[in-house]
Amino acid sequence: MKESDLFEKYPGLLEFYHLGGSKLVDAMRLITVQPGKALYQHGQACEHYLLILSGSVRVQKLSEKGQVITLYHLVAGRACELTTTCLLGGKNYPAEAVAETEVHAILIPKADFQQALAVLPDFRNFVFSSIDKGMNDLIGLLEDVSFGRMDSRLARRLLQLADAAHPIAVTHQDLAEELGTAREGI
Repeated sequence: MKESDLFEKYPGLLEFYHLGGSKLVDAMRLITVQPGKALYQHGQACEHYLLILSGSVRVQKLSEKGQVITLYHLVAGRACELTTTCLLGGKNYPAEAVAETEVHAILIPKADFQQALAVLPDFRNFVFSSIDKGMNDLIGLLEDVSFGRMDSRLARRLLQLADAAHPIAVTHQDLAEELGTAREGI
């Protein structure tokens, strides 16, 4: 892993590095996850802080009946809010995180994450602003699911997927899981 790639995507770690936190960089583990593979599973203990360098991860919740709803997507520069809250609260992961594309990420061991959080204002601000953004996104999702019309939500998602050069390549089931509804509703 090139340190410059890490600091470009997560500038809050640069301060820690300059304060002698090079051992944090040494403690980080670079992982590559293939599409469709889980980074976290429901109920798994959170032992690492997850930072995406490239690729896309879908964080989703499964119901007991097998229904799926996408909570959010992780991309480079964004931290996983659920992982963060699990690390802070000592809880297990309440959803699952699945690679949508090939993902390159770093894992920061829990103890090093807690140390960085305790001594680095820039890192702490990054972590808490990430939680704030994630909570706002989840409240928006809750409002959409509870009060939004499915046709409007579907149209918005199709526009997000639209690319003038390529047709939209998504199944009814994929859209249903993204929007938290049954395939028949799509």
